[in-house]
Amino acid sequence: MQLKFFLFLFVYFALVLLVSFLFSRRMKNLEDFFLASRNLPALLVFFSITASWFGATSTIVSTEEAFELGVSAFWIVGIPTILTVLILAFFLAKPIHRLPIISLPDLVELRYGQSVRHLASFLIIWYMVVLAASQMVALGNLLKVFLGTSYLLGLALGTTVVLLYSIFGGFFSVVVTDSLQFFLLLVGIFSLFFFLLGKSPAIEVPVLASQLGKDHYFDFFFNFKRNFLILISFTLAWIISPIAWQRIQAARTAKGARQGFFTSSVVFFILYSMVVLIGIFSLPLFFSQELENPLLSELISSQTGILLGGILFVALVAAIMSTMDTAINTGALTLTRDLYQRLLSPDKTGKIIVASRLSTFFLGAIAFLVATQFQNILMTLGLASEIMAEGLFIPGLAMIFLKRRLPLAGFLSLLLGGGFSLASFLCQVGLLPFRLPSWPFSVPYGLSLCLAGFLAGYFLEELKRKKRTVSL
Repeated sequence: MQLKFFLFLFVYFALVLLVSFLFSRRMKNLEDFFLASRNLPALLVFFSITASWFGATSTIVSTEEAFELGVSAFWIVGIPTILTVLILAFFLAKPIHRLPIISLPDLVELRYGQSVRHLASFLIIWYMVVLAASQMVALGNLLKVFLGTSYLLGLALGTTVVLLYSIFGGFFSVVVTDSLQFFLLLVGIFSLFFFLLGKSPAIEVPVLASQLGKDHYFDFFFNFKRNFLILISFTLAWIISPIAWQRIQAARTAKGARQGFFTSSVVFFILYSMVVLIGIFSLPLFFSQELENPLLSELISSQTGILLGGILFVALVAAIMSTMDTAINTGALTLTRDLYQRLLSPDKTGKIIVASRLSTFFLGAIAFLVATQFQNILMTLGLASEIMAEGLFIPGLAMIFLKRRLPLAGFLSLLLGGGFSLASFLCQVGLLPFRLPSWPFSVPYGLSLCLAGFLAGYFLEELKRKKRTVSL
């Protein structure tokens, strides 16, 4: 059994590397490496955003939540994702696309100054590290189950492959491999969904759920407080996420970006609906069993045959890797732009490409170290989203529409909101001796601090401006 999955994985890894190398391009500058020369058509924007957002949480965690809790699992990732891409498509794609920037911190500096830029860059890099780590956690656990490797070895194997094509081909290789992974994902999800329709007595689900005391199984608003806070955390973080901004800026036109994101919202609705139903339809198959591994792992290993099981295994790996490579590439953009270019100001083209590749490796290595400390996918992803939602959403959204510089407002909001999210993370790993509310219940506190900091800074800036006006 393990040999079968190893062969499927070997073929998949070889195909991913081959495709990324065949479609790699010669890169001359930072925009070539990280923005694909700003020439992505709407179709590639759609492929890339769909594959990069549909990762470990979308598949493994969502099916687990649906299996345990029923239809309310749609709140965990489905609704935040759909809501985010619709907001970006209809309201933010055009203003983001026309911004004269390469990275998100470029805009931070325009609106808030250089000091705030450095603080924002730190938060963005840390967010991408933890986001990539959440996918590595999923991949390490998955390969541990199917290949019989240790968690650490599975972690290292998947990370190495992602780093190879990300370092070699930059953002365009990430987009091309994401497109391949998207097709594999579609095949896997649709195959499993229709397989379960034929195998599982779905009509028995309400009765079995009732016998297990799951009277909430078909209550869409069950555990609403928790789910709503997760919705807020993910949506606010993803709206301001450099992952989305990078794809909008890489698009050939603002219209193409909008089309790509809108099409993604439709596909996301279909995919997340199917993922939730896969979890629910699995209840009759495992009604009397105590699952030792994640639901999808149990389905693949015990319910499917050789061919379908191999396809599903590769589809899961593809879903995880497509989010991991995106987080690493986007984080490396900020690292290269803000550490290398801003501090060292190189003039030579060759050096900036080398620096971009080194940044990619460094960010992947740090994420790998974080992943060795966590094995809970949803918690790791939640901690990542907390960084962006509490630290950058309010000043980030404001800076899109601001017409003047407000350095104090930006500094105080990032300091208070970002500081709270960092303290929350350190509490989770046991490096701080006191306790803060755990994610997602920590989100209102962090957002409140961020908003208070922004408003305090704004009014202080106004007072300074009025004093200068009066003195003149």
